[in-house]
Amino acid sequence: MTPPGDMHADSQASILYYLKLAALEGLGKVRGDVGVILSRDPDTVVGPDAAFILTASLPLKISPEGYLETIPDIVVEIRSKNDSMPEVEDKVADYLAAGVKLVWVIDSAKDSIYAYEPTGRTILKRGDVLTTSLLPTFRVPVEKLLEE
Repeated sequence: MTPPGDMHADSQASILYYLKLAALEGLGKVRGDVGVILSRDPDTVVGPDAAFILTASLPLKISPEGYLETIPDIVVEIRSKNDSMPEVEDKVADYLAAGVKLVWVIDSAKDSIYAYEPTGRTILKRGDVLTTSLLPTFRVPVEKLLEE
């Protein structure tokens, strides 16, 4: 797979920064570019751009290969220019089916962040604030996470 570009990396650094602040408040642990085992036999391993594991889901279970066996509570995907929306939505469906509670898809091309939960999807635009009840103190203006 081709490595992501600079703008993708900028969005990833931003979301990891804000999630790390939540982790430092004792809300859980954050990881970037980590392999996550969604299922076994056959193994399905994915690499989200960011993952947050709530304190209630700790301690982490790690596979012998070093991948997370603990399903993250929150996953972040940053849509690259080569990712079609149907591909991204298939990935989101896999995350939710595995037990992820919330998936944020940062899509700078559409100037949006999509928040997927088992109950549906919410679209946030510039001027909105990204929040979640899973991280009560997490409040980030959407424009801080979109590529400039």
